[in-house]
Amino acid sequence: MLTLSVKKSRVRPVGPSEAEAGRVLPRPLRRVVRFLVSLAAGRIHIPRHTGSAATAIFLGATGLYGMSLGGHSQDFAQASTTAIGFAIEDVKVSGNRETSEIDILERLGLDGTTSLVALDVKDARTKLAELPWVQDVSVRKIYPGTIQITLKEREAFAIWQHGNDLSLIEKNGSVIAPLRDNKFSSLPLFVGRDAETAAAGFADEFDNWPEIKARVKAYIRVAGRRWDLRLDNGIVVKLPEHNVPRAMDVLATLEGEEGLLERDIAAVDLRLEDRTTVRLTEGALERRNAAVEQRAKDLKKAAKRT
Repeated sequence: MLTLSVKKSRVRPVGPSEAEAGRVLPRPLRRVVRFLVSLAAGRIHIPRHTGSAATAIFLGATGLYGMSLGGHSQDFAQASTTAIGFAIEDVKVSGNRETSEIDILERLGLDGTTSLVALDVKDARTKLAELPWVQDVSVRKIYPGTIQITLKEREAFAIWQHGNDLSLIEKNGSVIAPLRDNKFSSLPLFVGRDAETAAAGFADEFDNWPEIKARVKAYIRVAGRRWDLRLDNGIVVKLPEHNVPRAMDVLATLEGEEGLLERDIAAVDLRLEDRTTVRLTEGALERRNAAVEQRAKDLKKAAKRT
């Protein structure tokens, strides 16, 4: 025998408006309608001045949104936080030898009215890193009105002459800044195209001949292949493209045994392995030619007497 089980369900009466419309309001709208009905019936109590506060908040939010669209929000934050005592009054800088504090202040745009709260630390680091001598920089806020700036500066290794321009370079050949004064005049001078990139490695080769290295005033790059040395007395030493240590050993021997670099000479050519060529100065050459002529005259006179 088949038994049919029927579950009774609760039937909710349908209001006339809903029945007429043929549908039921969505749940979120029902809550809104109930709230509005309760508010109209006076069952919900609203504190005094709520409307004024809401109006002020709305107007303030509208104003901030408008300033944001117009790009003035930063100015507003700057002015408001400065007015309540967060103006930057002290800038502490450490690690700077070549970077002046004036350059730092100008780069950050600090004029005594800048707000510490509104200062963008990341942007400040980016701006300071663009200064010529700055290798690394940290910026820290110390409330209520102090900035701590710590710099790590680049090290000047040598002076590089390219054309008529003089620049300070690091050991890796990177240009730091133009040479402005005689403060770095004791640094070695490298001259010519590509001289800055090969400077450090080439200069290190001369550590085995410190007496000669101390007399070098300029390392001159020739055709991007080899080097000339200009000594403190004006003598030019022409080095080979390869096997520079051999040439330096020859030069050191000639200087030690014969005092070659103290003589009246203009250049020493060490480019050939089987010979060393010495060029006299113009004055020394004139004196030598005069001496040779005089010797020839003396020999003729002696021949006539005999």
